[in-house]
Amino acid sequence: MPRYFLEVAYKGTRYSGFQIQQNASTIQSEIEKAFAVLFRNTLSLTGSSRTDAGVHALQNYFHFDHAEMHPQAVYKLNAILPDDIVIKGIYEMHESAHCRFDAVSREYEYKIYRFKNPFLKDTAYYYPYALNTSVMQEAAAFIREQSHFQTFSKAHTQVANYNCTILKSIWVFEKDIITYTVAANRFLRGMVRMLTASMLRLGRGQLTLEQYKNYFINTDRCVFSAPAHGLFLKEVQYKPKYVQQ
Repeated sequence: MPRYFLEVAYKGTRYSGFQIQQNASTIQSEIEKAFAVLFRNTLSLTGSSRTDAGVHALQNYFHFDHAEMHPQAVYKLNAILPDDIVIKGIYEMHESAHCRFDAVSREYEYKIYRFKNPFLKDTAYYYPYALNTSVMQEAAAFIREQSHFQTFSKAHTQVANYNCTILKSIWVFEKDIITYTVAANRFLRGMVRMLTASMLRLGRGQLTLEQYKNYFINTDRCVFSAPAHGLFLKEVQYKPKYVQQ
């Protein structure tokens, strides 16, 4: 039976996360319901990257097996789905393709706005405080040199280790919007929001650079976390030409 990758983007404000949950509306549950309407049978989806409640994605993937795909499946699924979820494409893959395990990296953005703006309140974090941008950039560069992130992981997370290879870590400071971008081979639960929150406290003068760097030495978990609604999964990356779009 053919295997397909499904590329999806969504605004996560109304949802209890990416993965299906009992008695909760999630991105996966909405897409599975749309498939059930279109194909009149249940379909099990496997996701590439879980996002928490309220987190958004510019790109994420599921994979699934199906006998045949209607040429207008993308159009028809989008007509069924709510306006805050969009199917960007469906791509036939080889039978052993796995959207989670075959991904080589993921990139996240955390967006912050400094001046009150009602059009950004659902998709960026309002943080109207003076910031030391140079020390925040220094902290982001320090993250690139680190590999152990136990401090920046939610408690009770079942993982084999806390090691991550950071490929990108940088702040972009514009007039109204501040964006933290980070890419890695893998991320721990809550990691990006904790990193962002700790650097905001550093930039505001509530932490010293030495205290911040000590987070990477100690095993006590970071107690700061930025709100979910400022976080975007920007991209799930595979080897070149792996997904033929």
